[in-house]
Amino acid sequence: MREFLTSRRAKITPQQAGLPAAGQRRVPGLRRSEVAALAGMSVEYYAKLERGSLAGVSAGVLDAIARALRLDDAERAHLLRLAHEADGSNAILRPRRRPQQWSVRPSLQWSLDAITTAPAIVGNNRLDLLAANHLGRAMYCDVYSDPTHPPNFARFTFLDAAARRFYPDWDLAAAMCVANLRTAAGKNPHDKGLHDLVGELSTRSDEFRRRWGAHNVRTHGTGVKGFHHHVVGDLTLAYESMDLRAEPDLTMTLYTAEPGSPSEDALRLLASWAASRTSDPSAQALPTE
Repeated sequence: MREFLTSRRAKITPQQAGLPAAGQRRVPGLRRSEVAALAGMSVEYYAKLERGSLAGVSAGVLDAIARALRLDDAERAHLLRLAHEADGSNAILRPRRRPQQWSVRPSLQWSLDAITTAPAIVGNNRLDLLAANHLGRAMYCDVYSDPTHPPNFARFTFLDAAARRFYPDWDLAAAMCVANLRTAAGKNPHDKGLHDLVGELSTRSDEFRRRWGAHNVRTHGTGVKGFHHHVVGDLTLAYESMDLRAEPDLTMTLYTAEPGSPSEDALRLLASWAASRTSDPSAQALPTE
């Protein structure tokens, strides 16, 4: 909580908050006293909350802090989860502990395989790639290429050189990846697998460690992403992510191309390449680039 609130107030200038910027400032952004004034509470009480002493804090107080810090929806939800975790009320909302070796249900795989014209994948909050349809496996074949680990988007993004080619805007992809993991940590701070992943990436990647320290969070729902596949070239795809009711902490994501666009043609070519690999495992990339 301390690090999150400190990072949020460091992002807001006095001018943005409608405050005078008189005098020399030792810290970037807002002072504690300024956040307290904007939220309508004493600086002593706000300082106590920022230190993590959240027992008995009301939703109204948290909402006032969120307004003062101009939190977006994802940041506001993260703040509430951190507060509930501190007083223990978040325990009932935690996802059920999943068996260490989870396997996709046949009916779920059948559902994925029934989607034949768009990549479809299933992942968890740790960004593990748990299941995919034919096009999903073809699109993310680089993520499957490490035989020493199960496929994981965070590990791929920060530890595999192929990610710099696969994500044309690697900085944006890396920032989104870490923000998703930060959000997951707020939802389930006792997830040992997530702790282990963050520890591994923090040790092996300076880029990850720097971004993790920024405490940015986000809601992964819909948008547009750019990719560069080593077979079919550039892809600009819209995505829609949907929570699975039978698996509360798993998400299915579908990728689609704008009708009539070059990306739609590229997806058709990707499907042809994937079919050729299935029929002939030794088949290599089509001569498209």
